[in-house]
Amino acid sequence: MNRELRLPHSTLDLDRAERIGQPEVVYGEGKTAAHIADALDGLMSAGGFAFATRVDAAKAEEVGQRLGDRGTYSSDARIFSLGTPPVPVGRIAVVSAGTSDEAVAAEVERTAELLGNGVLRVRDVGVAGLHRVMARAEELRACHAVVVVAGMDGALPSVVGGLVGCPVIAVPTSVGYGASFGGLAALLAMLNSCAPGVTVVNIDNGFGAAYAASRVNRARVGA
Repeated sequence: MNRELRLPHSTLDLDRAERIGQPEVVYGEGKTAAHIADALDGLMSAGGFAFATRVDAAKAEEVGQRLGDRGTYSSDARIFSLGTPPVPVGRIAVVSAGTSDEAVAAEVERTAELLGNGVLRVRDVGVAGLHRVMARAEELRACHAVVVVAGMDGALPSVVGGLVGCPVIAVPTSVGYGASFGGLAALLAMLNSCAPGVTVVNIDNGFGAAYAASRVNRARVGA
């Protein structure tokens, strides 16, 4: 029988980690600080650790107060965590094209860490300076999965997909000028990648990419 915890505004899935190997995570956007704090406290009580994504700084301060100043806030990733995360195993690479993509890349990195994965950060290696990513190719090949974060023309995942044999997960960002249409141009470019096997998540969905990469990594190491 699946365990659930009913709160005033939500029902927590306490057995998700047992079913699929990764826990329920709180999506903070659109929720009040009270909702987030209640959910984190409930998940923490059941599993010893919990975190919430898309939590802005003002809301994070109130969440911390409601939780008695417990927890850690990663402002660059906008993630609030409570408790001690799993010991990291394996390695996921998080590759970002430019500094403007760092907010999404930070969400990938922190989510991956909190799900118990080792993380290799490779930043500012966009295709305008192709030598930069080529110089890191051997490091990328040693990882179990690579998440590539890029806006503008969205070309970097195709380049990385031609360099490594592990799964590549592409994250289009909403970075770019008018014709980028808020990341739609990068999304379409990634969906039409000529590098076979590149998987694409939604625009700015760093969390989804990290969750998928975590499944790959932890399956490879048998965790």
